[in-house]
Amino acid sequence: MKLKKVAAIDVGSNAVRLLISNVVINKGKQPTFTKNAMIRVPIRLGQDSFTVGEISKRNRHRMIDAMKAFRLLLKIHNVDTYMACGTSALREANNSQKLVKKIKKETGIKIDIIDGRREAEIIASSELYDLMKPDKAYLYVDVGGGSTELTVFSKGSILASKSFKIGTVRLLNKMVSEDVWSQLRLWISKHTHALENVAVVGSGGNINKLFKLSGKKYGTPLTYIYMNDQYELLNKMSYDTMISDLHLNPDRADVIVPATRIYLMAMKYSGAAHIHVPKIGLADGMVKLLYKEKSTKKS
Repeated sequence: MKLKKVAAIDVGSNAVRLLISNVVINKGKQPTFTKNAMIRVPIRLGQDSFTVGEISKRNRHRMIDAMKAFRLLLKIHNVDTYMACGTSALREANNSQKLVKKIKKETGIKIDIIDGRREAEIIASSELYDLMKPDKAYLYVDVGGGSTELTVFSKGSILASKSFKIGTVRLLNKMVSEDVWSQLRLWISKHTHALENVAVVGSGGNINKLFKLSGKKYGTPLTYIYMNDQYELLNKMSYDTMISDLHLNPDRADVIVPATRIYLMAMKYSGAAHIHVPKIGLADGMVKLLYKEKSTKKS
């Protein structure tokens, strides 16, 4: 048996995450991935990027401090290799390239800014395919702070994929027009109307929190009725109540309602009665893709 450590840094619009995974390699078997550590820092770059078009001085300093801390954690954990990716907040900030260069110079960490399609491809490198039944149709929905990635799967193949500028941080700042909502609804209807018994697969911190609040056993899907009831319940709660009574983090309490709205819309316009929550995301896909690419190069 061999044990390797692989890490992923996901620079998102709402938070920056470091995932360190153990990769257990046994001869003649598929490698297994287990979470060793997860560190989440709520920098919320999207608040800067989407409202003023650039990352503020304060958050530039916070990013550099976070990457310095992550670099030390990579060293302490004896991580063999890592990948760092930035999504919509860095894609849209006009000073992102300058910030990425400064981070590389001061910390040694190289951040690749990826587009929505690449983001969806990386997530698909996780266990997503393993969870899908070959004779079923699925709408994969990843809700982030700046964008929502949609992918339609049928019989194990991708039929269509698109990134929409609808995210929780944008919604908080009232930056999503009705026209963009209409485009989302039309795209979902167009690419799922001919499919039977579509199920939604959701990823992102908010759907994971909703699943945890449900108290359901892992692997059990959430129903449309449950999601709608939760949306109405949370929508009536104050920010303070969600923090004190539901024990939500402050940077989760203000985005969970707009995120739930997006998942509900995906279910409604695809005709899905259930949403599966496999607890996968960009960082999980990055870890598996990175290991696969390193293994391919060695062979």
